[in-house]
Parts: sequence; C-alpha cells; structure tokens
Amino acid sequence: MEAAARSPIPSAVTTVADGWVDPMAAASSARGDGPLQYRGDGRHHEPPRATRRRSATGVPCVRIVPLCYTSAFMDRSEHSAEPQGYFSSLVQLPARYWVSNWMEVVERFAYYGVRASLPTYMVLAHELGGPEFTHIQKGQVYLAWALVQSIGPIFLGGFADRYGYKAFVALSTFLKIGGYVVMGWAIELAALAVGGSLARDGGAAGGEMTYPIFFAGAMLLAFGTATFKPAIQGIIARSMPTGKEALGWSTFYQMVNLGGFLGPIVGGGLRVLDWKYVFLSCAIGIALNFIPLFFIEEPERKEGEGFGADSGVGEVLLATGREFIRPRVIAFTMVFSGFWLMYNQIFDILPNFIDDWVDTRSIATALVSVLGSVVPVLEDGNLAQEWVLAINYLEICLLASLVGFLIVAKMRPVRAMILGVGICIVGTGMIGLDSVGTWVLFSIALFSFGEMIASPTKSLFFVSMAPKGKEGMYLGFVTATQAIGWGIGSLLAGSLYDSGGDKVVLARRHLVEAHGLDADVVASLSKTEVVPRLAQVMGTDTWGVSQRLWDVYQPYTIWFVFAGVGVCSLVGMLVYDRITTRIDARKAG
Repeated sequence: MEAAARSPIPSAVTTVADGWVDPMAAASSARGDGPLQYRGDGRHHEPPRATRRRSATGVPCVRIVPLCYTSAFMDRSEHSAEPQGYFSSLVQLPARYWVSNWMEVVERFAYYGVRASLPTYMVLAHELGGPEFTHIQKGQVYLAWALVQSIGPIFLGGFADRYGYKAFVALSTFLKIGGYVVMGWAIELAALAVGGSLARDGGAAGGEMTYPIFFAGAMLLAFGTATFKPAIQGIIARSMPTGKEALGWSTFYQMVNLGGFLGPIVGGGLRVLDWKYVFLSCAIGIALNFIPLFFIEEPERKEGEGFGADSGVGEVLLATGREFIRPRVIAFTMVFSGFWLMYNQIFDILPNFIDDWVDTRSIATALVSVLGSVVPVLEDGNLAQEWVLAINYLEICLLASLVGFLIVAKMRPVRAMILGVGICIVGTGMIGLDSVGTWVLFSIALFSFGEMIASPTKSLFFVSMAPKGKEGMYLGFVTATQAIGWGIGSLLAGSLYDSGGDKVVLARRHLVEAHGLDADVVASLSKTEVVPRLAQVMGTDTWGVSQRLWDVYQPYTIWFVFAGVGVCSLVGMLVYDRITTRIDARKAG
C-alpha cells in the first residue's frame, strides 16, 4: 500500500492489508514477544494508540490510530523487540548506501576544496593574483549561486526520480568539472577574450570581463551541484532499511563532512603555492566520481511507485508543483530559511572575518610544532582560514553518526531541529565576542555541534512526507529553505561587511576621518597599501591597526545580526511545531 510504504513503521509493528489486528497479537506485542500488525499512514508518525471494536464474528479487534505527525521513522529502541547497538546497526546498511556515501565524500572534497577558499580569493588583490571583487560583488555571486544551487533541486529532483539517479550524477560531474576550470582560469580567459595582458593595469587581466566569466563558472558549479544533490540523496534514501533512517542520514551527513574536512585542508595548503592548484585539484577530484557509476546499481522501483516510464516533462513539473504547495512544505520552508541565512555566513563571511580580524598565530604555532611545514602559515603569522574552519568539518565527521544515534533518533525531528538551531545561535553570537583565535575556534565548534543535530534531520523530516518513489523530489524541496536563506543572506552580509566589516575599507575611512588625509589620495592607494600606510601614520604595526579599528568601528556586531535572524527562525519553528501537533491531534481524535 502506498500509504504504508510512505513512512517506515517501527520494527515492533508489521503491516497488513486491512489495518486490523488480532487481539492476541496485540497482547503478544505488549509483552514484547511478538509483533503488532499495523497499517501505517504516511502522513502520521507518532506512536499509535489502540481502539477496540468487534468484528462481524464477535471477535474483539484492535484498530491502530496514529496520533500526530512525528517520528515513528526514528530508530527508537523501545519500539523494537531486540534493541540494536550502534555498530550492529551500521553494518546493516547495504553496500549501495556506502558506495553512494563514498561518491558524496568525493563530491564534497572537491566542492569545499574550492568553496572554503572562494571568499578569500574573490576579494584578493590584483597584485596577489586575485580578481579583487568587492564584497557586494561577492554577495551577488553567492545570491545567484544560492538560487541556482538551491532552487534547481526542487525541479530536478522529480526528473532524477523519472530518468534515473545515475544519469544525473554523471551529468552533474561534467558540469562541475567545467565550473572549476572556468572559475580558476577566469582572469586568463577574460584576458584572451579582450586581447588583454596579464599586467592587471587598473584591474584584473581581462578588465571588466573577469567578473562575468567567473560568474559563469560559478553558475556551472552551482547547477552541477543542484543536479547532484537530489540524485545521490535519492539513491541513499532508497537504499536505507526501514527503521535505520535516523542513523542512515546522520552517517550520510558525517560523510559529507569528511569530504568537507579534507577539501579545505588540501585547498588551504595548495593556495599558498598557487591558487590555480586549488581549482585544478578539485576538477580532478570530482572526475573520480565517474568510476563508481560503473559498479553501483540504479535503485529498483516497484510498479506504481513515483513516475512511470511514459511520464513526460509536463507531468513531472505538475507533480512537483502540486507537492511543493502543500501547506506544511511551504510553512516549514519559510521558517527554516532563517537558519540557513545564519548558517551560510559561517562559510561566506567568516573566512573574510578571520583574515581581517582574528589572531590565529598561537594556533598556527601549535600546529607547526606538531605537523611541521605542512601547515599553511600566512605572511603575518596567521593560520590560513581554511584550516581554522576545518574544525567544523572535522567535528561533524567524527561525531555526526554517533549524535544521530544517541540524540536525534530519540527525538521528534522538528524538536531535534529546534535544539540544533538554538545551539547554532549561541555559537554564532559568540564569534563576535572576541578576536582571539582560540575563542573563535571554540565558537565554531559549538556551532558545529548544533549543526550536526539540525541539518541532517531536515532530510529525515522531508523524506517522511514523501510518497514512495518521489524521495528525490522531496529531497529537492529541502534546498528551497537554503535558497531563501542563503540568497537573502548573501545580499545582506555582502552589504553589511563591505561597509562595516572589511578591514581595508575601514582603514581607508580611518585615514580620512581620524588622521585627515585627503580622500582622493587615500582612494588612489592599492588594496595592499592601505593598512601598512595606516600603520605608518599611527606609529604601530598591522596588529595595532587591527585592534584600533576593532575598537572604533566594532565590525564584530555583524554576528549579532546573524544570531538575531536565527532567533526569529527558532521562534517560527516553535510555532510551526505547536500548530501542526494540534492539527494532527484533532485529526486523530
């Protein structure tokens, strides 16, 4: 039955065609020595309650009535006759699940290898080999990136369900290779397009062409990622055994962050040598995903599941729109988008904030004493920001699966997301309290703990609503929340940081306002000359300049703004949870 298949039933309950059970079986289940037969409703997931009636033969029967929309699909040991341990549960996940996870690791390695360095690279001075975009231009790139990468899966997920997940993984790999190459060589391509040189007179090599070419490369990467997401997650969703979903999605998120950890570590080291190596290594890395496609099998589909072989484009789009406008999907998309606005600043703005304001010299010294010259130390003694942010990926890589098993699996999904978002809010606000590297590192670690509770649970939540055969479509809907939050956040953060956070901008302002230098003279200084000039005027070093600007202009307040947005999202989720719980209770009563 489609309804029964729509939501996994606890292992102590077995489905039957008509939804009625023998009272002896019910009694046996209550004692823990036999299964309780149950026909599930895919829209409801709270532990069932039994009501009695008499059959036509006079034999008492029991009807199982779902109470409300929550989490019977969670790995709750109290529903199982034989509770399983963490490792015994892991080994029950099938081979296709693990191969798909490996492909996710490779894809995330390449993606975050570039993604972690891009905030620094995009605003890098011409003379240092960068395109020297403004933070507003960077925000515009991320806005378009967010829309393409996050809205694309809403529609592409249905097509992946229809035409095959493996084909979409292959297509995404071609697109992503092109994106890495175009972004990495945008300056050279722009120079070639306009017949310019690499002298970078008054701008990047290709002048005004650099930005649109880089933008095009970013869109290739974004669309490739949008194609990959619902395809690989669709394979994973259809590969997990019933009752192992919470553990499966948490482990998947752990694999995501294994790739997320390795990518920035490699990219952070390579960019010290040459920025081109970062993009080249990621293009080669993602190409490795062609290999598993020869060995992994397309998930089997039962008759009547999802889209048929004769389903056309119009039917897929119509079905996608019909599912997306469900009130619960729309409401949750809106309230959870605030979390994504806050979340993405850890990866879009924090790298620049670390470069500009955070003193990580003590961390760099400690790592060098252990790892030696492999540690990417910058000219000012700071640790490359990619290695600072790597604590996020490393923590989740090590702990996400265990947290999913011990915490997420024992909570309703919305409540788990609320807990995770609350912890993320605290971590985000803490970033702005001090510029000491160890404090920022601790704040990122706290944020990461909340992330590993909130973020993977969203996939679990959306899959629970999906009709069988449309998991890819619903996993595409997940990204709608990110499209809104990341898109709006890119414009907001870019504007806020460009005017009140960028150290070079504030140094120019301070030279004019506090030291009376002519504005035109200050404007004529190159980006790499501004801070040294202010240090000379103040009679201090660059660290003295940073502290002075920190005290006067308070660039750290930007993190309080982002935390405030997170609070609004948290309140919205609490309201959503309360309303939907009451609605489901009324329907069940």
